[in-house]
Amino acid sequence: MSDPSPPVEIPLDALSETTLRALLESFVAREGTDYGERECTLAEKVADVRRQLERGEARILFDPDTESVNIVPARGPGER
Repeated sequence: MSDPSPPVEIPLDALSETTLRALLESFVAREGTDYGERECTLAEKVADVRRQLERGEARILFDPDTESVNIVPARGPGER
């Protein structure tokens, strides 16, 4: 059995607007995504995650082993 492949970071500008929108909508629609007490619309949630990506607070990762994409918090200082 081979070692798992490391995830690949996908730059925000590498995705078309249509693909990015679909990825953001899929991410925010997943169960377990919590936005606190106030209910937000899909558009508000998408805009919030997009801002996090644009500010470098989150990043898009592709997992070659599962062929899936996820949005995760950006690494902190000194993390690998």
